[in-house]
Amino acid sequence: MGIGNIGLPGLLLIAVVVLVLFGRGKISGLMGEVGKGITSFKKGIKEGEDQLEQDVADAAKDITPEEDKDKV
Repeated sequence: MGIGNIGLPGLLLIAVVVLVLFGRGKISGLMGEVGKGITSFKKGIKEGEDQLEQDVADAAKDITPEEDKDKV
């Protein structure tokens, strides 16, 4: 018997115990913090992708070979 055998009644019992131990206020506050963390993570990923795209675009602009840069 392992964790994979917890059914719906077992999950409901766990949820009730957690609710009794921590209360609704702490659980909702915790979920709010988790939501903020996920939003912040997604924002960081997007900023990283934008920076990578900008770096690639900047590198693609300057295609002059190194030896020809001195002549220009």
